[in-house]
Amino acid sequence: MTKAEKVDFTMKTLKEIYPTIPVPLDHKDPYTLLIAVLLSAQSTDVRVNQITPLLFERADNPYDMVKLSVEEIREIIKPVGLSPMKSKGIHGLSKILIEKYEGIVPQEIELLEEFPAVGHKTASVVVSQAFGIPAFPVDTHIHRLMYRWGFTNGKNVVQTEKDAKRLFPKEIWNDLHLQIIWYGREYSPARGWNLENDIITKTIGRKSVIDEYYKAKKTR
Repeated sequence: MTKAEKVDFTMKTLKEIYPTIPVPLDHKDPYTLLIAVLLSAQSTDVRVNQITPLLFERADNPYDMVKLSVEEIREIIKPVGLSPMKSKGIHGLSKILIEKYEGIVPQEIELLEEFPAVGHKTASVVVSQAFGIPAFPVDTHIHRLMYRWGFTNGKNVVQTEKDAKRLFPKEIWNDLHLQIIWYGREYSPARGWNLENDIITKTIGRKSVIDEYYKAKKTR
């Protein structure tokens, strides 16, 4: 298969498996999405979805959020991990939103990246999921699968994002990054991976990855 055929096969398979795509983080507007994505760093979406209702009950907009102290925010979000950094970030960005943007979340990745505790991936998720602007946020699942499928050399997420944007049509980036995340969780995880269930990697995967899989299987 040529690279182009592999790309087509991947897009077609993902569309068949996920014709409708669930959004991983519960939110009701750009602000609550921004907070949820910030909280999801080095945590699970399940854990975040358990905590955000408690936080948003107290404050679901920047004006109410700044009324809470950093310590109060930290107490609520503790279970998601990294709470000292995240609570400062949530309080700080809420303050900036009020002072600079009249409480409205900006739609530009570059502006979002200026907020405390907001990195490139978080900003990309917000513009793609809240505003429908094409972006390709790369998380650990996408990074792993793009390497397994031979679409990137896997050196770092910056390179993986560049390669993904080069290979896939811009108009499907927003759906595709979510489809890959769900596929990675369900069929191609880092641990407990069963290649027999992973139709995409089995069909188009990097030879060295597949060889490595069978070699490891023999030694088990």
